[in-house]
Amino acid sequence: MPLSSASPDPLPADSAPILEGTYYELLRMPPTATAQQLRQAFRRLSKCYHPDTTTLPAAVAAQAFQQLRRAYAVLSDPEARRLYDERLRLSRALPAAARPTSVPAPAASAARSGAPVSLRRALSGGEWFALLLLAVALALSLVLGIGVAWARGTEMMRWPSWWTDLHPSALSASPQADPDHAPAS
Repeated sequence: MPLSSASPDPLPADSAPILEGTYYELLRMPPTATAQQLRQAFRRLSKCYHPDTTTLPAAVAAQAFQQLRRAYAVLSDPEARRLYDERLRLSRALPAAARPTSVPAPAASAARSGAPVSLRRALSGGEWFALLLLAVALALSLVLGIGVAWARGTEMMRWPSWWTDLHPSALSASPQADPDHAPAS
């Protein structure tokens, strides 16, 4: 049951969210959803159910958010999703009397154990553009700094004073000590 990309309806404070069903139903996405669509659905719904951003009671919001995290943890991992889909398909093939009350989740134990759920994502086009602008600004700053120093006739390489104290031989090789290379005044 796919929904539009618009944000879900806000929930009234007195109603408890009913987050039952398959993980796809929790995330309000069809089983054919891509990883990107699942991530967007999780982010959209987490804004509605996160205890810090909802008007629901804290305990209800925390439980709903944990269910969303568990669903996303399973569906975002390709191997866990494959196993979940297989178990879901098998549970639907059973007669109604023989069906389990809930479909077991392969990664539910990892989600319950408090293991961190990786939410790494690909960089967006805007983020790549910002990185490109940053790299160009850095390169232009270096070129400008070297160009200004060269135009002023400043030495590009100067031995630090502590180096010449430790290694007197560096003083004779230094352009500062060479009278032929004295800077023009």
